Formats: sequence, structure tokens, C-alpha cells
Amino acid sequence: MLPALAFGVVVGGLLGLVGGGGSILAVPALVYGVGVPLAAAIPGSLVVVGASSAVAVLPRIRRGVNWRLALLIGAAGTVTAYLGAAFNRMLDQKVLLFAFAAIMVVAGVRMLRRTEAVGGACALPGGGVNWRSCLPKAVLTGAAVGFLTGLLGVGGGFLIVPALTLVLGLPMAMTVGTSLAIIVINSLAGLSAHLGGMHLDWTVIGAFAIAAMAASLVAGGFSRKVPEHFLKRGFAGLVLVVAVYVAIEATTR
Repeated sequence: MLPALAFGVVVGGLLGLVGGGGSILAVPALVYGVGVPLAAAIPGSLVVVGASSAVAVLPRIRRGVNWRLALLIGAAGTVTAYLGAAFNRMLDQKVLLFAFAAIMVVAGVRMLRRTEAVGGACALPGGGVNWRSCLPKAVLTGAAVGFLTGLLGVGGGFLIVPALTLVLGLPMAMTVGTSLAIIVINSLAGLSAHLGGMHLDWTVIGAFAIAAMAASLVAGGFSRKVPEHFLKRGFAGLVLVVAVYVAIEATTR
């Protein structure tokens, strides 16, 4: 229980601060820190991350979320989450862990690089969206993240955050809230795709989730006071560190 509570605080804090990264730690934390089998850790992480993201987005509902993008990306990912879950059942656990680590490295490196949004920003003043340039990119982003949600049990924040800033051109302040809203949608879709074969220890998952929800709400109050470049680099660095750890653990399994 104590490891579940401790890791829950870390996961929730990340979600509240940067709008992602919680699931990238939730799966390794449940597997290596708490001792939950990978097959249960994947849907379990979706419960934790979905619940804590829903709490973390509350302070940002009015001004910190681009709802049009969130709903579009979330809807695109809902369909592909079921496809990802189907692939999850066919792949070896070691393969899944290596895939997890590889995707984390790509996301972390992209966040460290100072890259302008590809094709210009999608977000317009007042929360509008430049649909002409944005629609294809938003749909592809949602489809890719949704697939990975079903495959790896992640809410997708570690990919959504770089996508929203680098591909869709949202400012970091808007990215955090929008990412949290998308994570809630993706987590629900991914969890429903795993319902048939899901066997969870609800005592452990519940403790993890409650700690994460409390931490995400507290961290959300501090996020606007932290410089944007610090959030980006800190997020990227953490992703790369966890990627190395997961790759090493997968090699020794």
C-alpha cells in the first residue's frame, strides 16, 4: 500500500503540472514498484490516470482547455484504442516494454528540441481552431495516441503534450488542460477495450488512484507559476530516464 500511495503522488503531480507523463510512470510503477503483473498494470494505469486527469482538469475547465481540439483528438483515439488492445493480447510482454521505452525516447527527444509547430499553429485566439491546416494533423494525432492507449495502457499524455505543442502549435498553458481532457477520453476508451479480461486488485489500484487525484489537484495550482521552458525540459528529462530504466528491466526479464 505504501508504494502505491507514494507512486500515486508522483504520477498525480506530473499530470497536474504538465498535463501528461503520469501514465508513463504509472505502468512501470505498478509493475516494478508495486509488483502488479503487466497484464493488470495496463488497465490499472488507465483507471489511475483517467481519474487523476479528470480531477486535474477541473481548475482549467473555463480558460485552460481547447475543447474543440480535445474532443476531436479524443474521438479519433476512441476508435483506435480497441485496435491497440487487440494487438496487446497478441504480443509478448517483453516486446511491449521495449516498445514502451522506444516511444518514450522519441517523445522525450522531441520535447528537448526547440522546434516550431509543423505547418503553423492550429489554435486561434479565443479558443478557436484553424481547421483547414489542423484537422488532418489532429485526427492523425488522436488515432496514433488512441492506438498506443489500448496497446500500452497509457493515457497518452507523454505523446499528446509534444503533439499539441510541436505539431498543433498550442502554447504550454493551453496544452496542459487540453492534454488532460484528451487523457480522460482516451483512458475511458482504453479501459473499456480491456474490460473483458481485466482482473485488478482494487485495494492497490484504489490507493494509487486516490493519492494521484489528490496530488494532481494540488500540483495544478502550482503549474501556472512554473516557467514553460522548465516544464518542457523537466518533462522530457523524466521521460528519458524512465525509458532507460524500462529498457534495462525488459532486458533482464
